[in-house]
Amino acid sequence: MAPLAAGAGFFLSGNAFAADSLGDALARLAPSADPKVIGLAVRASECAQGQGMAPSDKLAVIDYSKPSSEPRLWVFDTVHRKLLFQELVAHGRNSGDAMSTRFSNAPESLASSIGLFRTSDTYQGKNGYSLRMNGLEPGVNDHALDRAIVFHGASYVSQAMAQAAGRIGRSWGCPAVRVAVAHKLIDALKGGQMVFSYYPDKRWLSSSSFLNKCSNSQLAKVEASRTQHPGI
Repeated sequence: MAPLAAGAGFFLSGNAFAADSLGDALARLAPSADPKVIGLAVRASECAQGQGMAPSDKLAVIDYSKPSSEPRLWVFDTVHRKLLFQELVAHGRNSGDAMSTRFSNAPESLASSIGLFRTSDTYQGKNGYSLRMNGLEPGVNDHALDRAIVFHGASYVSQAMAQAAGRIGRSWGCPAVRVAVAHKLIDALKGGQMVFSYYPDKRWLSSSSFLNKCSNSQLAKVEASRTQHPGI
């Protein structure tokens, strides 16, 4: 499936909005995404809110188990249940070639990090308009800010390169996106939105506090608050 045009989006009908849980609803909006990954992303973001973190209204999901030649970044408006972006996204050069298989939290590792992040502020850097992120998982991604793991545009992220080389270019660990979409995507995600970067790492999946420390009843309360107060 081709990347969405900037500013485009898919909506759910009112009936579907009422019937589906958030995870189900977002998975329906992004049929090329693994619904289990979407479900984990929603669980992690709702768990963070259940633990006292301020609510967000956007959720970005990156599935690093997919090859870089395929769109594997989805950005959702979780209030209006809308798919805002579906994009190619780079991984770090030391995470792998076409497939990413190695992840790190270490400075100068030139590898991507997995786990739950919260976006921060924007700035103009050597890669242009960029968006800082705070890693929320100690030992997994909490050095993201110090490592300058940011969203930014890059010329090596393109459908043409994916088709010609079987992969896109690689970053120094950042989730780099197409230059044409970078500014609008960053503006959609800036200021405290959630980013969930997935890979089927057994240790992380079994130990992440955002995936394992919240009860279903806690998550149900967060889901109910979204339904009762759709502006949060």
